[in-house]
Amino acid sequence: MMIKQRIAHIAIVVKDYDEAIEFYTKKLDFRLLEDTKLEENKRWVILVPPGAKECSLLLAKAVNEEQSKSIGNQTGGRVFLFLFTDDFWRDYNKMLDRKIIFVRPPAELEYGTVAVFQDLYGNLWDLIEPSENNKGLLTE
Repeated sequence: MMIKQRIAHIAIVVKDYDEAIEFYTKKLDFRLLEDTKLEENKRWVILVPPGAKECSLLLAKAVNEEQSKSIGNQTGGRVFLFLFTDDFWRDYNKMLDRKIIFVRPPAELEYGTVAVFQDLYGNLWDLIEPSENNKGLLTE
């Protein structure tokens, strides 16, 4: 029997649901798939990049001081998420126009064209267009 598993959602701790939704939908063109109120201050908020089929972001609002400390630093200052694209320069230039902050400029590396940007809280993301040898990574 072959087991098939996948990562469905990645939770990202945010200060405010609405400001995070605005950032991801207006600045990065993510689609809001679901926004359901669960409790007084808790919502089930799911966002996906354009063309995504497998994995989505789940926004999780910080509810205490300990969780608030991790906003913008969920991985201790390392790149947290990797956004693959089929056209690096299109997306890079659009993000620059939308005032996205890039902390590392574009570089042509063996695995593709990459630059590192910050989300609204300072989490680091790689924007990557895989090299010809790695184009299959976009569809897997």
